[in-house]
Amino acid sequence: MKCAWCLGDPLYENYHDTEWGVPVHEDQKLFELLTLESFQAGLSWITVLRKRTNFSAAFDAFDYHKIARYDQKKQAALLKDSGIIRNRLKIEAAIHNAQAFLNIQEKYESFNRFIWDFTEGKSIQNKFKTLEELPPFTPLAEKISKALKKEGFKFVGPTVIYSHMQATGMVNDHVVDCFRYLEIGRANS
Repeated sequence: MKCAWCLGDPLYENYHDTEWGVPVHEDQKLFELLTLESFQAGLSWITVLRKRTNFSAAFDAFDYHKIARYDQKKQAALLKDSGIIRNRLKIEAAIHNAQAFLNIQEKYESFNRFIWDFTEGKSIQNKFKTLEELPPFTPLAEKISKALKKEGFKFVGPTVIYSHMQATGMVNDHVVDCFRYLEIGRANS
């Protein structure tokens, strides 16, 4: 059995089966997922997932060093790129967040260390039986959101952050009957 939210779309099912909820500790991947989650704000994840390859091409494979140096010309090119979500505020936030990401690395050695300290380096193993039980965010997501905003990040509200926590395995929100719930739970123990 799988989580019902992914059923019926091969791209969604593959993402669910191979990525969602798997703990991520590489800064590059954490930045990619945070950027994609911020572009998702107000949209569905499948919309972003379908454009993921285009986002990667448009944003230099999510190289935050390069993105932090994007100028007005690059921003204008991104706004014309029909392969991505062309929202000026989200594009500006991605550039700003790349700069904040570099500052976090300088202060805390890595973004991974900073973000995973909120869970003491371990995945939170939830035990949801139905999708309806999954919250849109939690008090911990609110705490992380506030911390990121304090560090200068934008488009990182608690719902975006909780989605990021789910995507990067900070929480295991696969329903308990899903085959991935047990696999990820065992890997994290």
